[in-house]
Amino acid sequence: MVPALRYLCSACGRARGVFPGGFSMTCATVLGRPWPLCQSSRRASTSSFDIVIIGGGIVGLASARALILRHPALSIGVLEKEKDLAIHQTGHNSGVIHSGIYYKPESLKAKLCVQGAALIYEYCNQKGISYKQCGKLIVAVEQEEIPRLQALYERGLQNGVQGLRLIQQEDIKKKEPYCRGLMAIDCPYTGIVDYRQVALSFAQDFQEAGGSVLTSFEVKDIEMAGESPSRSKDGMKYPIVIRNTKGEEVQCQYVVTCAGLYSDRISELSGCNPNPQIVPFRGDYLLLKPEKCYLVKGNIYPVPDSRFPFLGVHFTPRMDGSIWLGPNAVLAFKREGYKPFDFSARDIVDIITKSGLIKLAFQNFSYGVNEMYKACFLSATVKHLQKFIPEITISDILRGPAGVRAQALDRNGNLIEDFVFDGGVGVIGNRILHVRNAPSPAATSSLAISGMIADEVQQRFKL
Repeated sequence: MVPALRYLCSACGRARGVFPGGFSMTCATVLGRPWPLCQSSRRASTSSFDIVIIGGGIVGLASARALILRHPALSIGVLEKEKDLAIHQTGHNSGVIHSGIYYKPESLKAKLCVQGAALIYEYCNQKGISYKQCGKLIVAVEQEEIPRLQALYERGLQNGVQGLRLIQQEDIKKKEPYCRGLMAIDCPYTGIVDYRQVALSFAQDFQEAGGSVLTSFEVKDIEMAGESPSRSKDGMKYPIVIRNTKGEEVQCQYVVTCAGLYSDRISELSGCNPNPQIVPFRGDYLLLKPEKCYLVKGNIYPVPDSRFPFLGVHFTPRMDGSIWLGPNAVLAFKREGYKPFDFSARDIVDIITKSGLIKLAFQNFSYGVNEMYKACFLSATVKHLQKFIPEITISDILRGPAGVRAQALDRNGNLIEDFVFDGGVGVIGNRILHVRNAPSPAATSSLAISGMIADEVQQRFKL
């Protein structure tokens, strides 16, 4: 007998308990609109699916949505280990709709970000989801940064980013009156949005199309169905068994994993290659006090250091009117460690013994020490911020939220910069597609990524 599983509120993403008959209870409103109870055509307690997506973040939900819209006759389920959807990387990012300027031309990041930004704007318009296309300035404050800025501008043109232009000091002041700089790239196509709201809208689309979302389902084992007589029929049609930490299980034909911070471990559970390993980097944000928010109108970014995938401490307006400053980039001692002293012995052992972190640390020792110093001392971060807006003082800022980035790292200490998707070999590996590395700009790119995943699933599994 399959244990009862929790239903998901199709409006707010929160688990709402078990109801007979396969109906999911919603909250009163979603996205500012009233919604009735979801009369799903499939039972949420169904234990067998044609396709299962592991991971209820924005990439997993976008992929589930794309698959069920393309294959409405298939039964598709999403498994999420938390009781709510989209609460980790999706719910802890800066909310920026990136334009695609930063990424290596012809890379997946470049292509999917440019496509994804257009799709996100279009989707938000269709669904009535609020966003602001407030633009971004990438500002050079030192003479030696100008060649890098000009090279970045050329890269953006190669990537097909809309509306880019190089501007001088006087035009910087017109767009950001309190910002100083020698030269800047004006990126008018950059915007901001609440990505968790977007992700929950994807989940609603998925459920309304007949998909099922099972929350509080932390995957423990992925294996082939046994040969016992009771399972012989299901075992032939749904040969993969996915079991959670409570002993509950579902069976399926094919699996797509979008497990973010746990992508390497889920791959290893399925018998596939655990490399590249995930190393968690925490990014701490500061908040500009409300009475000082007038200092920032749009996104203000530094010229990035091309050696690292992090974009540097920047000024980011939020949909609620607040201004976030940051983030830094320091090693997290736990995969979901949002506080400085969050610690997991297993995570630390894996980081030290399985990844190339030690090599990375030696290669970039001074950078790491500087990031740790800024994390500990607000004055160091403020000094950096004052290069752009001199009026900011330490009394103008507060400590804010933090996020944890799932960064793939090879054994030689090299940061994996591009998106990585792979499968495996053997009876299980041939039925699985893994999303192995999808850091920023994955939220911006989510709809484009989901289209690519749907194409790959259709081709790989011959749907």
